[in-house]
Amino acid sequence: LQFSRKFYIAQWFRDTTMETEKAIKSQKDEDSSEGTHHAKDVETTGQIMHRAESRKKFLRSIIKTAPSQFSTLKMNSDTVDYEDACLIVRYLASMRPFAQSFDIYLTQ
Repeated sequence: LQFSRKFYIAQWFRDTTMETEKAIKSQKDEDSSEGTHHAKDVETTGQIMHRAESRKKFLRSIIKTAPSQFSTLKMNSDTVDYEDACLIVRYLASMRPFAQSFDIYLTQ
């Protein structure tokens, strides 16, 4: 659970970086095509950078804090019995594209 939490926070951090790079690249493309709104583009680029830094700072603060509810969780030692395992396998098999279109294959 902690690994998943850290993984998704890292993914959001990476997404923020990529969105910022795309926004800056689009600003530069617009700047090179028009050339007259340079001061306005610099201001919006600054705003983009400020928003990205505030998001990154927020994500860094979240990843540093240890969630209190995770420490109280205990590992569930219950095992899956045979009937539940069969039900899980049937459900996962029914989600496959071949299984979903099996009736069509039979009729053809």
